[in-house]
Amino acid sequence: MTQAQVVASAIPEQTIWKEHVSWIDRVPRWVSMLALLIAFLIVWQIVYFVELVSPIILPSPLETIEDLFVVGKNLLTGDYMLAALWITTQEVALGFLIAVVLGFGLGVLVGETAFGERAVMPYLVAINTMPKVAFAPLFVSWLGFGIASKVALAAFIAFFPVIVGTAAGLHAADQNARMLFKTMGASRWQTLVQLKLPIGMPHFFSGLKNAAVLVVVGAVVGEFLGGGKGFGELIRVAAAQLNTPRVFSLIIYLSLLGLATFWIVAWAQRRFVFWHKESVTEETLAQ
Repeated sequence: MTQAQVVASAIPEQTIWKEHVSWIDRVPRWVSMLALLIAFLIVWQIVYFVELVSPIILPSPLETIEDLFVVGKNLLTGDYMLAALWITTQEVALGFLIAVVLGFGLGVLVGETAFGERAVMPYLVAINTMPKVAFAPLFVSWLGFGIASKVALAAFIAFFPVIVGTAAGLHAADQNARMLFKTMGASRWQTLVQLKLPIGMPHFFSGLKNAAVLVVVGAVVGEFLGGGKGFGELIRVAAAQLNTPRVFSLIIYLSLLGLATFWIVAWAQRRFVFWHKESVTEETLAQ
């Protein structure tokens, strides 16, 4: 028996620290999510049954689920709802692309230059604090009632998180690593491409995840206020007709579009930033 084994055997088992895991943390994830969904539906049904809220405003879960199947059938058969979903998807995709390109460019300007940080960033923050929904009529006046105004509003709402993520990523490089690159005679461009951008990728993708959620909001708000033929217009018409089950079902399908956009970004992060270990929250949302 070695000396290390003798020392280990002499230590009482009670002194070895073990992390206590509660029973709720040992429950499988799918069981927890299913139980939470069932509890939510039960509470919803109780509120509907005792009429705490008018049935005109709040439909029952069964009515909403039934309408979900109706909308799903309409989508699968290629009816008018599929065309509306395709229009909204185009607005989301184009708005997200513009937000990424614009946000990345401005983020590099802010994070890499003193001019961008001192002169440009205050204006960007001021623009971000404005009620962006109020700009919808302006985009409609400038770009018309077509898809262009919705794309512009979606990009306008979603671009700021990309700026912040990119700028924060460029500042994430260690000072010693920067000094090493400077000592080796690396140019500013080489330091940016070979050091700052790779290290800053996790921050950049965090901004993309926020933008992926906000871009759907921008597209739908644009359809609410500027007309159109997308899902936002269908929700507006259903709400005007007090068809609340249809409103709920359309909102759920729109949330699936937002989740799909988020998961695509999360997949790209795992694919291109494979060395970065995500936090528990990020990993859970990406699954």
